[in-house]
Amino acid sequence: MNNKSSQRVFGYSFASIYSLYIQKAERKNRTKQEVEQVICWLTGYDRAGLQQQVDQGNDLAIFFARAPSLHPNRAQIKGVICGVRLEEIEDPLMQNIRYMDKLVDELAKGRPMEKILRQ
Repeated sequence: MNNKSSQRVFGYSFASIYSLYIQKAERKNRTKQEVEQVICWLTGYDRAGLQQQVDQGNDLAIFFARAPSLHPNRAQIKGVICGVRLEEIEDPLMQNIRYMDKLVDELAKGRPMEKILRQ
């Protein structure tokens, strides 16, 4: 992904991405609470913190910059998202965004929560 595309993605509002994640999960018979669980696992936010990020309209760059504690096991998230291998993404912010995408994808595909959360 070129720098211009990356900058555009970083500017997406977390609220818009979050609502798309919930829609995707619910179409596959998963819940908003499960989406919140995987995002909280990745970022260290609690549910109130997630809601605050939505209410404030923060973009993805701010969302991740303010994340209380990125999970140390996030590097165990492997695979391809948007045609790019996660392990090969060099920009840390883009990698964290794609980790979040991958977690929600796994949720929507019916993967058990303990596997999604790398337990």
